[in-house]
Amino acid sequence: MPSALRPAALLLLPCALLLGCRPHDFPQYPANYREFAYVANTGSNTVTILDVVNLRRDREIPVGPNPTGVAPSPTRNEVYVVNSGDNNTNGYVSVLDAQTNSVVAAIPVHKKPYFLDISADGHRGYVANSASNNVSVLDLDTRKPIATIGVGEAPGEARISPDGVTLLVTNRVGGSVTLIDPNTLKVRSVFPNCPGATDAVILPDSSKAFIACSGGHQVMVLALARAATPNSQPPTELEKSDHLLDFLDVGQSPINLAMKPDGGEIFVSNFGSDTVSEIATGNNEVGGASLIGAHPARGIVSADNSLLYISNFSANTVGVYSIDDGKRINAVQVGDGPDALAFSAAGNLLFVANSRSGDVAVVRATSYSPKGERKIGALFTMLPAAKQPNAIAIKAFLMP
Repeated sequence: MPSALRPAALLLLPCALLLGCRPHDFPQYPANYREFAYVANTGSNTVTILDVVNLRRDREIPVGPNPTGVAPSPTRNEVYVVNSGDNNTNGYVSVLDAQTNSVVAAIPVHKKPYFLDISADGHRGYVANSASNNVSVLDLDTRKPIATIGVGEAPGEARISPDGVTLLVTNRVGGSVTLIDPNTLKVRSVFPNCPGATDAVILPDSSKAFIACSGGHQVMVLALARAATPNSQPPTELEKSDHLLDFLDVGQSPINLAMKPDGGEIFVSNFGSDTVSEIATGNNEVGGASLIGAHPARGIVSADNSLLYISNFSANTVGVYSIDDGKRINAVQVGDGPDALAFSAAGNLLFVANSRSGDVAVVRATSYSPKGERKIGALFTMLPAAKQPNAIAIKAFLMP
């Protein structure tokens, strides 16, 4: 069977049996197309690699101790896995070659790293080291650390702005946010009073940042310094500096921020309130909170900005929220302890890492009944992972 036809042939039978869907509901791939989901298994010190084209487990490979974060390169066929190590050793970043699905390098960092962010050009990686109170800056071309920057206490995330002008670090124990100039590698600003600072998002135009203060019930809003550019109005004196805009009241224990691709709205997973709060980013206003499920953990928005998917950790469901209608429209039963979420490249499949049952649920974004009735969100299949999967990323590419 030609490889370009293999996905349709393999998927047609289970699709018809399970959901009554049609062959064109799944993409038709060229013969040299590859797409994989990389699942970090904290309890097994491994990464499970799932073949997205054929919807099967490809392999499981050992990486470092306690892998907690995974991110694909935007420019090369590589995937990076953060290994947090233990209390006595430094962590490191494993480099995976996506074409061979093998570990090809390890980049040392400091103690207890959890996540990695990558610059838009793919040259730099940024890792917050929670037990070292610093950030490692990595040269991904040479696969070496090039700088270490001191920040606040127990940094959790390091986020680089889309324009590459600001590196934002959330300091969970310190309850603060550090802003760094990635060109000079020096701290630019520090903002306190965000207890349990955890997740952060930066708008597509790099003008604002929103930070979840998970130790309370607020989201911090920061205006990021704007530099003069040839095709824009000169910045005002206020715009030349970072400054606090607001603290927004949301639900209890906000732990995750899911932003629409267009940047117009942000959805806050309030773990302690079982709700999702909706923030309009233009005027920094909270539109209200909606019940979504028991202990919402993470969210992701569809590419067309219309649907929000939320993993409800204690309900073993993924809630589907219609953004235009402002209400939950479905709850898809998945595995035990759903946490990390990732869309396939085409957006037709949602992969859900179930941290307690050690598997990955594959949810169809849209399905059809035998009568042709459209349904938003339906479980398609379950794929095995390993112990405590807690992070997932998708990498799609063409083989040379």
